Amino acid sequence: MPGFYDAVRKPDAEELASWERIGITEQLVLDEVGAPALEGELEYPVLERMWARPTLDVHGMMGGFTDEGSKTVIPSVATAKVSMRLVPFQDPATIFASFATFCESLATPGTVVKARLLGASPPVLCGTDHPGAKAAAAAFETVWGTPVAYTRAGGSIPVSLDFQRELGAPLVITGFNQVDDRAHSPNENMSLLYFHRGVEFTLRYLDELSRV
Repeated sequence: MPGFYDAVRKPDAEELASWERIGITEQLVLDEVGAPALEGELEYPVLERMWARPTLDVHGMMGGFTDEGSKTVIPSVATAKVSMRLVPFQDPATIFASFATFCESLATPGTVVKARLLGASPPVLCGTDHPGAKAAAAAFETVWGTPVAYTRAGGSIPVSLDFQRELGAPLVITGFNQVDDRAHSPNENMSLLYFHRGVEFTLRYLDELSRV
């Protein structure tokens, strides 16, 4: 899609180095998701592809005859549900306009292609060099006994941008969940060890903030 990567910026060296310390490899990701291979831009390391590169995914396709058996009727309408995970400095309005134009250019003489926006929110990046982030890093290191690694995620928390805009304050987003906690699933869980460590982190974090 023309212009899709124009605003994408590479993470700085410090952030990339912190990702390497985590020790997540392509094989670990494959074992977790059970896929035969990973997709994406293979010239980038797996965590950079997961956390710092945008995605464009088709989540569902509808149209035509989909029941068992055969039928040769050509459908008059087909639709696809598409989502994009944007990264910092990409503008949703600009990206959608480019996407819509690109989709329309794919139409053959006997067809019409239209793109409709269902929702959008700008990407948010929390800084790691402001006092709040440094206080959190110090508290984590005290509780867990190891230097922190700054991670990114593809989840959507649109209100976080409102906090940044309206309050003019730096943002810290963190948590204590593990990969096998099954967040948002029927069997979501959290170990008591991490729960208690989370309580200790909160206390130490507030103490670190008081010294800023």
